[in-house]
Amino acid sequence: MADQQCKEHGLKRGEDYIGVCCVFFCHDGNGRFLLHKRSQQCRDECGRWDCGGGSLEHGETFEEAVRREVREEFCVEPTKVELVEVNNVLRDNGGTPTHWIAALHLVEIEPDQVRNGDPAKVEDLQWFHPDEFPEPLHSVLPLHYKQVHQFVQRRQA
Repeated sequence: MADQQCKEHGLKRGEDYIGVCCVFFCHDGNGRFLLHKRSQQCRDECGRWDCGGGSLEHGETFEEAVRREVREEFCVEPTKVELVEVNNVLRDNGGTPTHWIAALHLVEIEPDQVRNGDPAKVEDLQWFHPDEFPEPLHSVLPLHYKQVHQFVQRRQA
């Protein structure tokens, strides 16, 4: 069933059927990562700091989805996109079990070009070194960052 048909039947991604999303950690090439604070208008985890992400649309590759979402959320064209890992994400969202397949990416961008492309959902946007990540964090961000860190370590070895 196509996504539009699911919406017409009142079905929600990640709740009534498995959602597929691309998650991305944007970095500046110098050890800093771009995080945003989720607004009260977000689907879940409002007020928490997150990396970036969005649903995969029908017919898109992972990289196409990441590039689209980075442009939409941060108003910048990625200079490099790398697939880190694909995760099965099962979690509780306020008493509702959710299920997502998350394709995790590491994305290099030019920091001086970043803008808030979605002020309704992004309350704040800042650069951080990993040892300075703010609280509270999105519930899955620590796991995803650990996987990104391990990916970078393997690449450098």
